[in-house]
Amino acid sequence: MNDAETRFETLAVHGGEPRPAPDGSVVFPIYQGTVFESALGSSVDDVRYIRLGTNPTQCHLHGRLAALEGAEAAVATASGMAAITGVLHSALSAGDHLIAAGTFYGGTYRFLAEQAERLGWTFDLVDPVDADTWTKALRPSTKAFLVESITNPLIRVGDLEGVARFARSHGLTSIIDNTFATPVNFRPHSVGFDLVCHSATKALNGHSDIAAGAVTGSERRIEEVASVLSAYGGSLDPHAAFLLARGLKTLALRVRAQNANALAVAEFLASHERVAHVSHPGLASHPDHERAAALFDGFGSVLSFRPVGGVGAAEALVKSLRLPYAASSLGGVESLVTRPAAGGHTGPGAAEAEGVDEDLIRFSAGIEATEDLLADFAQALEG
Repeated sequence: MNDAETRFETLAVHGGEPRPAPDGSVVFPIYQGTVFESALGSSVDDVRYIRLGTNPTQCHLHGRLAALEGAEAAVATASGMAAITGVLHSALSAGDHLIAAGTFYGGTYRFLAEQAERLGWTFDLVDPVDADTWTKALRPSTKAFLVESITNPLIRVGDLEGVARFARSHGLTSIIDNTFATPVNFRPHSVGFDLVCHSATKALNGHSDIAAGAVTGSERRIEEVASVLSAYGGSLDPHAAFLLARGLKTLALRVRAQNANALAVAEFLASHERVAHVSHPGLASHPDHERAAALFDGFGSVLSFRPVGGVGAAEALVKSLRLPYAASSLGGVESLVTRPAAGGHTGPGAAEAEGVDEDLIRFSAGIEATEDLLADFAQALEG
């Protein structure tokens, strides 16, 4: 199968799959073993060992992930944070400087705020839309540029093509967290990004039952990331790898249903008198709508909004919704709703750095019937 000529729905089912699979199995099996026989004199690269990420089930998943992002290689990790920290460790050494888009996931911000100095790194936060801020942040020691495809939780879309060009022109490693967009909607390698990260706990798996991460890129860069992961013990368990590979088969169907639900809810909220503001790139009123429409095949499953009435109204609204679970993750088949300032974006300076106010609500659309979600929001707002 020529991946470059295959439609994404087919690629999600068949991309990276060996034909024939072991013993003729249609579903690649779980190899739970930690170690496998190697020929005498084999190099470490030829050793099959679970911590090295070279268990057969892990290797199968790596091929699937690379096919979906259109990359030479991939490696799975024990969590999304293992993915982003593994990438940063592979790109930065003591004394190096990082440019990072100033609106991103609180866990990533906390890692940089709490650990960068210990590691000998420095970093500056920039506006992902304003290239002048990138130039002002650039130093002789700058080695990498980190951005998200859709920012969490403010739901902005930066000048991603510009970031990739800027990084390339200055010899920087360009890194993008593509969790919110997913490869269904956007494939960052196609516009020049070096390394693409995911919290595969979210949409890639899609069923809220494993923690995992993923990194894709060139063979050389993935070897560097895998070396870091091996040293820190960040490889993914084979059973979780099996579940993630299974989840990928329905990725296109799930994400497109979630795209449609999120846009419908965003349009409903934007027209409601009890909603003060809605942020979703599918709305024509969104400041990044034209850029997102040009870059993406879909606008994503997540939106954020503020109800009229401040934090009290936000708390009451979250409690009044019947279908979405009040939970801080996203990308699953079930809808979720949370107040980021009270969940994943808490911590020293995280909320302040990202403008995450107390009344901000983040909604992750699942695959429920659109009409039922709209009816639920209607009753919650009226109540």
